[in-house]
Amino acid sequence: MRRTATRRRFLVAAGATGAAGLAGCLGGGGTGADAGGTDTDTDTEAGTGEPTGTTTGTPIPGDYSLLLNWKPSGLHAPYFAAKANGFYDEEGLSLAAIETGEGSTFSAKQAGLSNVEFAISSSDQVVNINSRGLSPQSVGVVMQKSPAVVFSTRETFGGELTSVDQLAGKTVGTGPGMVRVLTTLLLEDAGIRGEVEMVDTGYDTVQQLLSGEIDAAGGVFGDAISAEAQGYTVDSIAVGDTVPSYGHVVAAERDWAAGNAEAVRAFLRATARGAAWAQSNPGDATDALIDANGVLEESRGQQRQKWETMATEFMTGDVVAEHGWGWSENEPWQVVHDALADTAALDGEVDPASVWTNEYLDTGYEYIGSYTDTV
Repeated sequence: MRRTATRRRFLVAAGATGAAGLAGCLGGGGTGADAGGTDTDTDTEAGTGEPTGTTTGTPIPGDYSLLLNWKPSGLHAPYFAAKANGFYDEEGLSLAAIETGEGSTFSAKQAGLSNVEFAISSSDQVVNINSRGLSPQSVGVVMQKSPAVVFSTRETFGGELTSVDQLAGKTVGTGPGMVRVLTTLLLEDAGIRGEVEMVDTGYDTVQQLLSGEIDAAGGVFGDAISAEAQGYTVDSIAVGDTVPSYGHVVAAERDWAAGNAEAVRAFLRATARGAAWAQSNPGDATDALIDANGVLEESRGQQRQKWETMATEFMTGDVVAEHGWGWSENEPWQVVHDALADTAALDGEVDPASVWTNEYLDTGYEYIGSYTDTV
């Protein structure tokens, strides 16, 4: 049974972090945001995910673009795979560009300003930007589990890290942002927060770990892969196995999405198909990513490992098996809202149930409703 961090524990963790720290994001290449964790009645979920059938291929007027949350990496394999294989075209959607992002805050804002039709962001920044007078809305969850992990090398830790309890008496370093809150929650859930020295490692967490300045690190799984690529044996504990939390989401401006519903559905269908294809063909998916982003050739192995880790450990799960690819539930949205609100990181009132929807997910479509079966 999945353990859920209590609201009391969450507020203890959030109370130790400033508003500026909570405004970070769990992006593609460093530490940042996403949280989860209270018992919430999901009967009031926004959007019902009513099936609308399968792909039509009817041309949808206009050219569309996707803004990534960060520089392209293995975490973005589904979009490049879908574009390279013509899945967007088969849906009648002309995806003219996949653009490099500047962080989840930036991508959520650009979606909210309608400067881009689709954007990859994080749940906390969708909530944050909604509190500032704009309306980016999550129309699909790409990563059902946050990419946050606590990890160490056997060389630094002096053995294998298999349990959170082993961190008692150790020094754990994290960068700023929600990743620190998630790490704290993990320690609180294990009942050892008071026995762990937590330090702020800024954006140098991996190197401080490798140099032995800290015993373990809180970061994202890409950080652990980077450490492994340097010749170390790395062990990781996924925070999302204990603290319910989302990773990447697809965002679009709420009113624009409502007025262009078929374009949104087409984008999600093609992306889900791209994810399924990439999961079944990781080598070819890596090729498609690198063909579009030649600079990644020198890190090909890392990019493939990032994608395979994301696909098998962070993108599926019970919710996807039951409801389909991209499905949202209210709990993680409510918790991240509470974390931001309790630390005065929000600029105004926002209903967390209003910042996400399942209504554009065609659960009657094979690669959405039966995603688990296709991979």
